[in-house]
Amino acid sequence: MEEKEHVRLWNECLKIIADNIPSVSFDRWFMPIVPLSWENKKLTVSVPSYFYAEYLDEHYCNLLKSTLTRVLGSDSQLSYSLFDSTVECKSGHVIPVKENAERADVYNPFPQTPNRRAIEPQLNPHYTFDTFVEGDCNKLARSAGMKIAENPGKNTFNPIFIYGGSGLGKTHLAQAIGWATLEKHPEMRVLYVDSNRFLSQYQNAVVHNRTNDFIAFYQMIDLLIVDDIQYFAGKGGTQNVFFQIFNHLQLNGKQIILIADQSPKLLQGLDDRMLTRFRWGLNAEIELPSSETRKEILKSKVRTDGLSIPDNVLDYIAEHVSDSVRELEGVINSLLAQSTLTDAEINMDLVRRVVSSLVSAPERTVTVASIQEAVCNYYGLEPHMLQSNSRKREVVQARQIAMFLSRKYTKVSLTSIGEQIGNRDHATVLYAVKSIQNLVEVDKEVQYSVEAIESSLK
Repeated sequence: MEEKEHVRLWNECLKIIADNIPSVSFDRWFMPIVPLSWENKKLTVSVPSYFYAEYLDEHYCNLLKSTLTRVLGSDSQLSYSLFDSTVECKSGHVIPVKENAERADVYNPFPQTPNRRAIEPQLNPHYTFDTFVEGDCNKLARSAGMKIAENPGKNTFNPIFIYGGSGLGKTHLAQAIGWATLEKHPEMRVLYVDSNRFLSQYQNAVVHNRTNDFIAFYQMIDLLIVDDIQYFAGKGGTQNVFFQIFNHLQLNGKQIILIADQSPKLLQGLDDRMLTRFRWGLNAEIELPSSETRKEILKSKVRTDGLSIPDNVLDYIAEHVSDSVRELEGVINSLLAQSTLTDAEINMDLVRRVVSSLVSAPERTVTVASIQEAVCNYYGLEPHMLQSNSRKREVVQARQIAMFLSRKYTKVSLTSIGEQIGNRDHATVLYAVKSIQNLVEVDKEVQYSVEAIESSLK
């Protein structure tokens, strides 16, 4: 396709400008400019904001005049355009511009509210700091997020780039920052948008010739959250528009929160000028939660949903579901559904079935030795106590449970079990197995102890 005249002329100007200023300044102040038209010796270009136009006129007036004269002729003009009103700048260039933040008729690409100037933040009401569990895996990002909410845009964490694997709570944290900001600064415009929706809105704006309105809308935002930024890869037009929005917001002290599945240095298909800016602020990784943090997350969900789930069930889930927070919540939801639809009790048997079907948790090889270790850990006993002749009640019960579980989970004979646990005979082992079987049916405390030890074996 033949290059349009206004594009060709502006590209000629850019070549000269690029040779006369540092590359960083060129990328920041000239790359976002979009040529619009060339008529009657006047080249019209689009700039992100009135401030942007004033800055160009203040700092690059002589360079622009000499460049225009060389490329377009001595009687040429340069017009910066964003909206339909104009002001005169000292360079003599015409700068059409108007204050976008207070316009009642600015195009809103989201579902309209009764007041067109009102902006729905598009935040999930459940994604708050109250429901976000802190752990070593997310402490840095969470602490930075709380600082941001205190004073958005006026901190060293701008932009904040939150990254990590799927289902680890990145979106939850980012939206929690949004809610906390609205609580402290209700006058601010806060907006969350995922990359796919942004792409769809931009494509719709292009089709309906509303690109400037689309840019203007996003330049109104005080705190912008963009999720899954990696999906901008390979989409040059979208990246160019977002670059303009990003520059405008940052230059005007607005807060930007970006979310991705990888750190900026690993992202592919994004312009270097964007990746450079993504690294300006804070890059905060959210990692896989530890077993203890997973337990706290489960307890938080149970409290929030008003559920009643035994602690040993939660312990089992935390130990066997480790890939993501989303999987933890999925298991809880499945347990609740199974219990409600089939009127089944939420117990260890049910949780094993659910976890096995959803996560395919691998079974560990269970031996008499591993059972003795699990029993000792549960009761806080030294390993030699099970081998001793002690008749203390807790030791006797622990020894009998070890024999019971050895019979249940291994194919070892009664004689061999007895030899490995205190050198007892097979009759003693048989008595222990029957005793624990009976106690499990009538004694809730023993039942709980056995199930807890079983869960640690899986």
